[in-house]
Amino acid sequence: MNERPSESTEPNASAAIPYAFSTPRWRRRLIRLLWLVLAVGLAIWAWLHWHPLGSAPDNANGANATSGANGANGANGGPRRGGGGGRAPGQAVPVQVDTVRLGELRVYFASLGTVTPASSVIVHARVDGQLNKLNFKEGQMVRAGQLLAEIDRQPFLVQVEQAEGQLARDQAQLQNARRDLARYQTLLAQDSISGQQVDTAEAQVKQDEGVIKSDQAQVDSAKLQLGYTRIVAPVSGRTGLHQVDAGNMIHQSDAAGIVTINQVQPISVVFTLPESQLPAVLGPLHDGTALRAEAWDREQKNMLAAGRVASIDNQIDLTTGTVKLKASFANDDGILFPNQFVNVHLLAATRQNAVIAPSAAIQRGRSGTFVYVVKEDKTVTQRTVKTGATEGAGIEITDGLQGGEMVVIDGVDQLREGAKVEVANAANLLKERPRGAGRSGRGRRGGADASAPVAEGQSGQSGPKPDRSQWQQKRAPGGGTTADQPSARPAAQAGQSSPKGDWSQWQNKRKDADGIAPEGQSTPGAGRWPRPDGASGDRPRRRPGGDASAPASN
Repeated sequence: MNERPSESTEPNASAAIPYAFSTPRWRRRLIRLLWLVLAVGLAIWAWLHWHPLGSAPDNANGANATSGANGANGANGGPRRGGGGGRAPGQAVPVQVDTVRLGELRVYFASLGTVTPASSVIVHARVDGQLNKLNFKEGQMVRAGQLLAEIDRQPFLVQVEQAEGQLARDQAQLQNARRDLARYQTLLAQDSISGQQVDTAEAQVKQDEGVIKSDQAQVDSAKLQLGYTRIVAPVSGRTGLHQVDAGNMIHQSDAAGIVTINQVQPISVVFTLPESQLPAVLGPLHDGTALRAEAWDREQKNMLAAGRVASIDNQIDLTTGTVKLKASFANDDGILFPNQFVNVHLLAATRQNAVIAPSAAIQRGRSGTFVYVVKEDKTVTQRTVKTGATEGAGIEITDGLQGGEMVVIDGVDQLREGAKVEVANAANLLKERPRGAGRSGRGRRGGADASAPVAEGQSGQSGPKPDRSQWQQKRAPGGGTTADQPSARPAAQAGQSSPKGDWSQWQNKRKDADGIAPEGQSTPGAGRWPRPDGASGDRPRRRPGGDASAPASN
């Protein structure tokens, strides 16, 4: 008889797993999830191993020494471990300073001015006629009374002769009238004629005398017109471009004239000042004190001339609120030219024992105008000041500073109240910069000195770095080391500390001009490292967590 297989009483293993997770698709997903969790865990472990979250306080000094050593390697062209960073907290900020001084301060009023000639004359012809000759060159300096041009004289010579002839005729009539008067007076004495005839003869004489005076005036007028044919310079100065050429007819009514003469020695500068500055100028002018005026070029880099204030206008311009002044300059060298634009500096006053600070030290902020003052402990403090007049690169300090104090003029962007500073200038910074420090952006890190010895036990190291120069001197000819070669590890274990070795001999073998060997090159024997047992071998590489007593590879 066939029996039905009996159902097993043992519990089914698959019954404990839900059906949804027992399928092959969900099994594969679960396996992938487990692998992902494992990978994340390994990544976290590796990160914590290579980048620890912190270090014990006992290793703080070691970390700083390691940072300084790495910076020194960077300065020598070697590799630098770790990323770049800003200035370490508490590190001194390099700044440039200047001293506040006590001295004489000259108060100037600045204005814009225009050079104007002392006199400007347009030379016209006094008579009409043909221009025969020009006796000057354009732009020539002429003297007053110097002959400039000549007009045809012949018509005027004729007029002079005509007037002289008329005068001679009238003079002859006058002489005849005087003789007649003498005869009539003799006859009257003999009672031969009446007195009326004598009176008529006297009147005729006086009439002829009047005619003679008129004729003489005509002669003088003709001679004067003849003299106007010679045109002379009315003032001394520089001639401009002539407006008419020889051979043309010129007239008294010509508006352009013949030429314009500008008097440039001396010369004047007209400028304006605001009415608020007028009281400081009126006092010295009323006392007869000559105020100094300086003319500067457009860029205010060169002083062109120095003179004095000659006059002031009699009213203030209501439109601009300014008053015009005129300064006179000798201009012997002719550097000032009419209609030239200049900057005028008017010396209004001179103050003695004024506190003068460099203008570059003045800063402006929400609290007003302030400076950074360097104290004796090489720290800075922010101090509010009040400024006054400015002269050149200096500015008057009316309140807030005293003579002899040092103020920061460069590097203020990195300063804060109480910040520590290092006084330096551009020349010293260039001299102190190590050779090769600027190559490939490598340099010192954190301000650590690369030449300073490395202390024992810093940054997890068990001993000091060995002296490479001693190893190279004790090298055997075959490239090995002698048996008596000292070992770095026992010295470190004994607690000894030795400074960093002399690299000069090793650097002399380098081909680079800066004393830095390019990467990929090596010197004979440089690839081997002495072992404690005296045998030679390959130089070990430093690994994270390994022995730090061996020197880092280049």
